[in-house]
Amino acid sequence: MTAATRTSQTVIRAERLTATLGAELFDIDLAEVAHDDGLFEQFRSLLLEHKVLFVRDQPISRADHVALAERFGTLEDHPMAGSDPDHPGLVRIYKELDSPAEHYENAFHCDATWRENPPMGSVLRCVEGPAVGGDTIWVDMVAAYERLPENIKERIAGLRARHSIESSFGAAMTPEKRADLHRAFPDAEHPVVRTHPETGEKALFVNAFTTHFTNFHTPENVRFGIDYAPGAADLLRYLISQATIPEFQVRWRWTPNSFAIWDNRCTQHYAVQDYWPAVRRMERAAIMGDRPF
Repeated sequence: MTAATRTSQTVIRAERLTATLGAELFDIDLAEVAHDDGLFEQFRSLLLEHKVLFVRDQPISRADHVALAERFGTLEDHPMAGSDPDHPGLVRIYKELDSPAEHYENAFHCDATWRENPPMGSVLRCVEGPAVGGDTIWVDMVAAYERLPENIKERIAGLRARHSIESSFGAAMTPEKRADLHRAFPDAEHPVVRTHPETGEKALFVNAFTTHFTNFHTPENVRFGIDYAPGAADLLRYLISQATIPEFQVRWRWTPNSFAIWDNRCTQHYAVQDYWPAVRRMERAAIMGDRPF
């Protein structure tokens, strides 16, 4: 019996971490998952079920990290983060003691929704982290949508919203560089409620990259001009705030060679920046996705 056959017959053990989302996996080797069809199909099924998976003690190579992510699809090339020179698509998110202060990760967000086709998911590894602090929180946006009041669901049905890299990453740039960034990555427009292409579940799809609704200004919503700005802004602020509700969250404490793999189509996350002075070095492979509908 070959090793591949043996691993194909392995049943991955998953233990739920909260009542809503997240599971920790045990007794598996992610390098084997990356190269074994049977194991990967189990892994993919668990991801769809739990939305974010966690695994500890995985000293696999960068090549196997990339190979696991590529089982899901083509990797994303992020314009604002540098990739490992030997492994394109493997982004190095290194926070050193002398790194400039920034606040792009410590906001509830869904990765790169400023793209027309945002990533479908990511495979993230902790290379080195603080002794305490630097956790990451994930949020189940399917649960966030399902538990909205019915009158809010009715109000947002059919609404669409704009997502921008210019107003987030570009905000600290010079006007010239910000304009260049906007030309390279024009704002994307997505439905406020997204349908998951594999599970069919509905998810609330607004986050820190969302700037405004694009089809709110209708006779049904606006009587006079003063209705538009506060009405739309207050509703958007309320929807974005749903990610902060603990009942929809799971929090992961990183250790070296621990991994998180998440479905970016139905979750948000928040990297807690409470660890300075300490370093935090992470490596992420994001997988290109499809157009939200």
